[in-house]
Order: sequence, then structure tokens, then C-alpha cells
Amino acid sequence: MSVTQLLITNFAIIVIAVMILWLYSIRIRDVSFVDAFWAFGMVMLAVSSFAQTKGDPARQWLLTALCLLWGLRLASHLFARWRAHGEDPRYKKILGHAMEKNGWSFGKASLIMVFAMQGAMLFIVALPVQLGQVSDQPVGMLAGIGALVAITGILFESVGDGQLNRHRNDPAMAGKVLDTGLWRYTRHPNYFGDACTWWGLYMIAAEAAPGWWALPGPLLITWLLTRLSGVPMLERGLKKTRPGYEDYIRRTSGFFPLPPKR
Repeated sequence: MSVTQLLITNFAIIVIAVMILWLYSIRIRDVSFVDAFWAFGMVMLAVSSFAQTKGDPARQWLLTALCLLWGLRLASHLFARWRAHGEDPRYKKILGHAMEKNGWSFGKASLIMVFAMQGAMLFIVALPVQLGQVSDQPVGMLAGIGALVAITGILFESVGDGQLNRHRNDPAMAGKVLDTGLWRYTRHPNYFGDACTWWGLYMIAAEAAPGWWALPGPLLITWLLTRLSGVPMLERGLKKTRPGYEDYIRRTSGFFPLPPKR
């Protein structure tokens, strides 16, 4: 199968999945579960690419297994969070603004502002686990380093999410800033781990063509996390709802883990 055929098939899979989920969102008037699909959709693309390509088996298994490890954990974590806490206020605000400003229905706003955008970005971010499975070149040192980077990212994100869950579930910590554990060294260990994972997967893919053309994937996820939907959007809300968060910002790195400032 050619690279073009692979990408067309995978894109069609995402479009079908997105349309089904969009119709479900109209029924329940909530799009927040799309965060869980963000991770699971990339798993779908990794498995689809594995089934369609005949690249080096070691590279295929490495990319697919790491993507599954990352994606299934994150998807289950985000789905459980949605079930426990309900609609995400960020999505409610985004859709409410679009509906009020443009006169759109909920269905139109959710399709354009959430599902279409997330589907397209998901497809781009997942390019390493798609293009990386095509080459039959054996894995080398770069792939080994990439695997270590990806595993580090998965562990970092998992530990950070676990610490955040314990903090949120502790009544004594209600309204307080989490500044212990990994959160002492970076305000967003989960986002940092996410970026590490996809840079690691890109390194595995980039040893041979066409894998190196997957560079837009890690670049996009890093930009989203640090400049658009990750850090900026989350911290705007936390500054208003968490006393002491401004001080936390002053002493704690925003993304890369660093010793806290005194």
C-alpha cells in the first residue's frame, strides 16, 4: 500500500468516527468526551497503519505498542474524568460564544468548533505512528533513544495525572494549589509528558523515509499544549479560582521540569 492510500484510508476512518461522535454529542448536548477520543483516535490510527503496512516489524510493533500504552491509559483517564465531573466548562464557554456570536445551532457549533478541528489535528499529531510504519529499514540507535523518550513521557504524564487525582479527591486540598511531587518542578507535568511521548514516537519514525515527514505531528502537539488549548486556556481559569496560583507561577516552570525558584 502506498503512503497516499494509507493516509486516505486513515483519514476516512477518523472522519467516520468523528461524525458518529458528533451525532451523539447533539443527543446529549455535551462534547466533553471528545478529549478521551483525542487519545483513542490516535490508537485507532496506529492499529490501522499496522494492519495496512508491511514495514520493519520491530518498528511497527514499537510504534503501535507505545501508542497503545499512551493512548489507552490517557483515554480511560479522560473518559473517567468526564463521567465523574460532567461537562467541561471550557467547551461550554467556546460553544456558547460561537452560538451567541454567529447565531449557530449547538450542532453546527460543535461540528465546526470541536469535532472537525479536533479530528484534523488528531490526524496530524498521529503522523509518526502512521508514516513511521511504512519503511522496512531496521530500527537503529535513534529509534532506541526515541523509545526511551516516549516511555519517559508516558511515565511522567501518568504519575502527574495520578498526583492530580489524589489532590482533587482530598477534601483538605479543596481550592488549594498542587505544588508537590512532579508539580513542584513544572506546572504541567501531564502536558510535558504528552509532548515527550510524541517527540519520542517521532524519533522512532524519523530514522527513514517517509517517517521524517511526520515532523508536523510533534510540532503541532507541542504548540497546542504550550500556546493554544493547553497551558494558556487552563491557567486563565486557575488564576481566577485558585488563591496563590500567581505565586505558584512565579516560582514554578511552566513546562520543562526545573528546580523551583526561591
